[in-house]
Amino acid sequence: MPENILSCRPESFGKAKHRAYEEMQRIGIKYVEASVGHPSRIVAEKEKYEAFGLQAATISGKINIQSQSCAQEFEPWALACQVAGAKHMFVSVHAGELDRRVAYTRLYQCGEIAKQYDVTICMETHPDLITNMDVALETMKGVDHPNVRVNFDTANIYYYNEGIDGHQELKKILDYVGAMHLKETNGAFKTWYFPTFGDEHGVVKWKAAFDLLNKEIEFFGPFTMEIEGCKDEQFEEDDYIKRVEDSVMHLRSLGLVS
Repeated sequence: MPENILSCRPESFGKAKHRAYEEMQRIGIKYVEASVGHPSRIVAEKEKYEAFGLQAATISGKINIQSQSCAQEFEPWALACQVAGAKHMFVSVHAGELDRRVAYTRLYQCGEIAKQYDVTICMETHPDLITNMDVALETMKGVDHPNVRVNFDTANIYYYNEGIDGHQELKKILDYVGAMHLKETNGAFKTWYFPTFGDEHGVVKWKAAFDLLNKEIEFFGPFTMEIEGCKDEQFEEDDYIKRVEDSVMHLRSLGLVS
């Protein structure tokens, strides 16, 4: 069976973000979700992470769904993803008052652009198009494009919804999973509690989720760590680094990553 691709957002290192690539290399993380404010900056960022032997599994891109020229504005991001060597692009899209049919059409057009660059758009578990997996299914069926998929976030599914089971939500969307954000949570609605993986209050069923994806749909990543911490925590640089390292060790202890 192929190895799972474990990636990490540099922001997971908090105050130590400036040391993220160095620490990822030391911990043994080989992939990154590259984040740049503008697609023109991807070449410079690529030089930085490649200097530490890292590859981009995803880049964090943008889709301006409110714009009539949405697809044209998206194309530089698709190109940036290709330049980075990544096959998946993480995006957060909020339709707001925009007619859903218009939103779906624009996302389809972005999917057509993404296809040209061999990129899959992965929409984050955020309101209002991927609020939960029932909503996500509506969106995926409405867009109906193979290059537009869901980025399932193991914690956001609880943050934005009450009375749900994250594992059951994942089951609903299996056919549309393009990427995963790995984040621990205590499962409380609108509660900023995203600690070390395996935290005593954590509710994410790590092994069950990986087994479901590996065995049911032969999905092996990218699995991107997005550790956003807890409200009012007082962390120094080394604390952030330890949290990332301990989270990786937790996944390794479960036999999920090498």
